[in-house]
Amino acid sequence: MAVNDKSDDKEKQTHRRGFGVSTVYETLRNEIIELKLAPGSPIDEVQLSERFELSRTPIREALVKLSAEGLITTLTNRATIVSQIDFLGLPEFFDALTLMYRVTTRLAAARHQPDDVTRILAMQKSFETAVRERDVLAMIATNRDFHAAIAVAGRNRHYTELFTRLLDEGRRILRLYYSSFNDVLPRQYVTEHEDMIQAIIERDTDKADRIALEHADQIVQQIRSYIAADTRQSVSLTL
Repeated sequence: MAVNDKSDDKEKQTHRRGFGVSTVYETLRNEIIELKLAPGSPIDEVQLSERFELSRTPIREALVKLSAEGLITTLTNRATIVSQIDFLGLPEFFDALTLMYRVTTRLAAARHQPDDVTRILAMQKSFETAVRERDVLAMIATNRDFHAAIAVAGRNRHYTELFTRLLDEGRRILRLYYSSFNDVLPRQYVTEHEDMIQAIIERDTDKADRIALEHADQIVQQIRSYIAADTRQSVSLTL
């Protein structure tokens, strides 16, 4: 009986640790993506242990997952911080993102199967719900899933893997995009997704390409304008 009690205790501890890892990971991930934890902010294991009332082990496991996603970085002095956003590298990022929007949507129009369309429509419905409810984290997640589903329909795993990585890397940039609208995304940009789906269904590769390019361009221009406006400072000149 004593052996069973020890086994039960070990199982409960493992369960609690697993639950703790998920809680820490999801909480910090959301705070980083929403920019509540600013780029460059220090990540202190002791403070996190106190905050979540957990031992250092589940904290470290959660940080490993965040590091794998590129959301936190360990510096040469072993300090851990929220990963910086590479604003200087944004032009290259936008070029790659735009290309992936175009090629995956074009291939989906050419190669999709009926099940792909069903999946894409389901992702779009989830995105519309998130937009309607102004749930920014859900908007970011469902937008990612929508475009990833289109990539899968194009049946090129290399494009799918690259595009998914770019979408994941761009989550904080997309947060800035939604912030530029005060988290109320205009209906016309939801409709762009619908137009994309229709072009895919019609197997019109040129139309799919054009819509994807227009979709990418408006996102890039909106983000660029928002960043430029946000970084300007008012200077008072006294003559």
